[in-house]
Parts: sequence; structure tokens; C-alpha cells
Amino acid sequence: MTNLQIFVTVGTDHHPFDRLVKWCDSWASVHPNDSVTIQFGTSSPPSCAVGFEYLEPVELAAEIARADVVVCHGGPATIAEVRSGGMLPIVVPRVSSVGEHVDDHQVRFTARVSDAGMIKVLETQDELSGMLESARQDPAAFRVEAQGDQTARSVRLFGDLVDAILS
Repeated sequence: MTNLQIFVTVGTDHHPFDRLVKWCDSWASVHPNDSVTIQFGTSSPPSCAVGFEYLEPVELAAEIARADVVVCHGGPATIAEVRSGGMLPIVVPRVSSVGEHVDDHQVRFTARVSDAGMIKVLETQDELSGMLESARQDPAAFRVEAQGDQTARSVRLFGDLVDAILS
């Protein structure tokens, strides 16, 4: 059984994403041999995991490169950054009903991207725990071929998906 290096990022949106931070901090408290680092933004800081409010782009890339697993919010640019770093993102989309975003575009976007096999999307803490246990058994299953910076392509894809939803 492998100890994991887990990196979590909630991005830079001004809405707190306490739900994801709490889930990952809870994992860290129960799995002390795993290394959990959380970029928490405006969310409450973790109490057990290592926490950074924000990271510079070069620091974010370094955390992704060090990680066995990356857990993130459903923002297209973040997903592209994680994939460009050679990782298959585990994604928890922000939801508006609990104040994590202004609307549910991340829910719709991540459903589409998940259907394309580009991410692993989940909705519950139990699903997160199961996914991290899977990563412990087979960390290579959470790697993809690094394709360089895919931000521009992801932004275009996001725009196409938004157009399709609104049409």
C-alpha cells in the first residue's frame, strides 16, 4: 500500500469552498502517513493538512508535479493546468446552493468533461475517500500524458459548452 502525496486546489474564486477543504483535511487527519497540501483561497484553512491561501503559478505547477493525486474544483483553467502537468484530476465541482459559486456551471462543465474521460468527477466525501483509496492501490491510474499548456484549448472548449447549454 502506497502513501500518497495529495495536492488540493480550490482555485482563486472569491467564494469559499469549505466543503472540499474539510473533506481533504478530514482525510489527512485519518491518514497521517499521507502528505496532504491544500491551497484554500478564501475558505477556512485546514487544521491538519498543510495549507496555503494562494500559490504563484510556478508554485502551483511544482505542487502538481510533486503530487501522486490532484483534487481540484471544476474550473476549466485549473483542470487544464492539472492535465498539462500529467495528472488525471479528481474534481469536485462548486455548487451554488451552498454558496460556493454564483451558478452551477462547474457542475454542467465537469459532467461533460467527465463523460469525455478527461477527469474523475465526484460529489460526496465517501466518493472522495474511495477515489483516494483507488489512487493508493494504483497511483499510475491517475496520470495522463503531459500535453503542455492546454489552457487556451480548455477555454475554447468551455466556451463551446456554454454556448451549447445556452442555445
